[in-house]
Amino acid sequence: MNLAIQNLGINDPFTNENIVDKGNGKSNATNLIHIRNQQRNGRKSVTTVQGLGKTFDLKKMVRALKKEFNCNGTIIEDIEHGSIIQLQGDKRNNVKEFLIREGICALEHIRIHGA
Repeated sequence: MNLAIQNLGINDPFTNENIVDKGNGKSNATNLIHIRNQQRNGRKSVTTVQGLGKTFDLKKMVRALKKEFNCNGTIIEDIEHGSIIQLQGDKRNNVKEFLIREGICALEHIRIHGA
């Protein structure tokens, strides 16, 4: 008779094994686009867009975002997070509306962080 308790094993909640598949063939965490606002100095802030993947031409997208929102922007390459778009100013809602209007992604795939 085995007296070991099975539910006391080590389980890391942040591993990819625990991501639930929503039925579309992709894991839920890989197809999300994260939009964040990072405070710089004083009233200055930077909006970051992460998770667009390699299917889009990010240079053309940054050019369109800069032209539409009248701000400066750049692409940052990160080893862990991939390509990240940075825009000057708090443009979170504007970027969300742009992505939905241009058909880049649906509303349920966008996560806006911050208040």
